Amino acid sequence: MAVHRSKERNIVYIYFISLVAAVGGLLFGFDTGVISGAIPFVTKHFNLNVYQEGFTVSVLIIACIIGASSTGALSDRFGEKKILIITAVFFTISAILSAVARTHMDLIIARFIGGLAVGSSSVLSPMYISEVSPADIRGRLVSLNQLSIVLGILLTYFSNWLLVDIGLNNWRWMFGVESIPAGLFIFLLFCVPESPRWLAKQGQLDDAMRILTEIGGSVQSEIDMVEIKKSLKGEEGTFRVLFQPGLRKILIIAVLLGFLSQICGIDAVIYYAPKIFMRSGYASASSAFLASVIVGLVNFIFTIIAIAYVDKFGRKPLLLLGLIGMTASLSFAGYIMRLDNARSYLVLIPILSFIAFFAFSMGPIPWIYISEIFPNKIRGRAVSLATMALWISNFIVVQSFPWLIEKIGGRSFYLFSLVCFITFFFVLAMMTETKGKTLEEIAQIWEHQEYG
Repeated sequence: MAVHRSKERNIVYIYFISLVAAVGGLLFGFDTGVISGAIPFVTKHFNLNVYQEGFTVSVLIIACIIGASSTGALSDRFGEKKILIITAVFFTISAILSAVARTHMDLIIARFIGGLAVGSSSVLSPMYISEVSPADIRGRLVSLNQLSIVLGILLTYFSNWLLVDIGLNNWRWMFGVESIPAGLFIFLLFCVPESPRWLAKQGQLDDAMRILTEIGGSVQSEIDMVEIKKSLKGEEGTFRVLFQPGLRKILIIAVLLGFLSQICGIDAVIYYAPKIFMRSGYASASSAFLASVIVGLVNFIFTIIAIAYVDKFGRKPLLLLGLIGMTASLSFAGYIMRLDNARSYLVLIPILSFIAFFAFSMGPIPWIYISEIFPNKIRGRAVSLATMALWISNFIVVQSFPWLIEKIGGRSFYLFSLVCFITFFFVLAMMTETKGKTLEEIAQIWEHQEYG
């Protein structure tokens, strides 16, 4: 079925509500990226041992798993907008409490609250954008969430670099800066509508129709509403439905894609970039932090490329190209890190190459794909399960990488390269192209097993 672009659609409004939802991604990136700069100073301030240091980093991810696993059911019941507002409040509280923490336990609690918000936003922001987006630009709009994530990471790297030399309380400022965008997020969320597909599920058809009309115009809204009503018929909206033959395959693909997207090594770079560079021969903390800023900048630039081309070339081709480049880059990084210190600083080159290939493929596309392949009534719960798998793999990498880099050094990157190589064949064999199709068309095709 061809996708027709309505001349009535309000493209400015569509981008506005998508960008507001994507602020959740920015805070997601900020919260996950800030710890890479703060942790050396937090460790010194609270006199932490290596286990306490690791837990300070990973507590956020533990909370992310909880947040991601519970958010889908909550959003299916109460709506994406309401849960996003609560998430924004949690981001704000976490930033403030982290900045004023008097004890290590205070900081752990604050980071746990932030982790709940990160896990929740990782489900809700892409899912909300997916549900309000026209089919022909949905990939581009959902990619805005990934762009916001990498922008948040870039801002933390830049902020940490600026604050690293201000004194003993530099880590408090690193955490506290997040309260500004978090407070803005709360305000902006009151300016966007509830998801029309969620409203339709609740039987609020008039409200759903009004929002669809504001987005796509009167003609397109009639077409969309017919498809939405049809898609909702016969759906139970329970976890049990996900394990029926028609949906089980989609769930397996989504869960594995989420898991592989993080265990490929990206979290080792994002969370431990300064540590990697200092181990590779960078003379000072400032120079290592500056190298991290460059990593964040490359991540940001190549995510823009994904936004420009994901709806033109499709999800699968970009993933396959990116995985080839990621495999080669990580292998090269492993080789360079095994050289003597006089040359190991060159590891920045393959690290930047890896980030570039990741940023236009395994960075944004799993979020797009996971948010669009499930039927309307079960989408929240299904996306939660897939996102939970993503955070579990994130936790595995964050917990294991310091041990790996200590025990086997640069050979750690060979392991990540092998994961990328395996993922290439998984994508080639299992994924199906979804560009240009409405959410209802995608669900219908999967259910009838017409492809895949």
